[in-house]
Amino acid sequence: MPQPVSSVILGSSTEGLTHLLHSELHWLDVPHRILHKLGVTVHQCLQGRAPQYLINCCHPTADVASHQRLRSSGRHHLVVPRHRRSTLSCRGFSVAGPMAWNALPDDLRDPSLSADNFRKRLKTHLFRNALRHSAH
Repeated sequence: MPQPVSSVILGSSTEGLTHLLHSELHWLDVPHRILHKLGVTVHQCLQGRAPQYLINCCHPTADVASHQRLRSSGRHHLVVPRHRRSTLSCRGFSVAGPMAWNALPDDLRDPSLSADNFRKRLKTHLFRNALRHSAH
């Protein structure tokens, strides 16, 4: 009986598949794809090129009077609304988007970056993180 095409090309291990996805197709793993989508969506919100209901979820700390003197206001951080870790509320865009944005390096949180440049730099950053974590 012939072997399935996927096992012939990729071998029987998932390590071969991961290597193919990363090195040949330049795909991110699912958790990193989610972070990429969140980052791109938040960037679009800050540029005013997203639906209004999403833009309303992204509030820079510099715009909040009580946060203006915090270091985070100069680092282009976003306000993360209070939420309970025990509920699914932390998975909503209003919480997950700002959390993902605030976790990015300072040079990526520059709101003046063009959309294409931001996407490229974000994907490079996420690939580096993925390679660092897979090496351990």
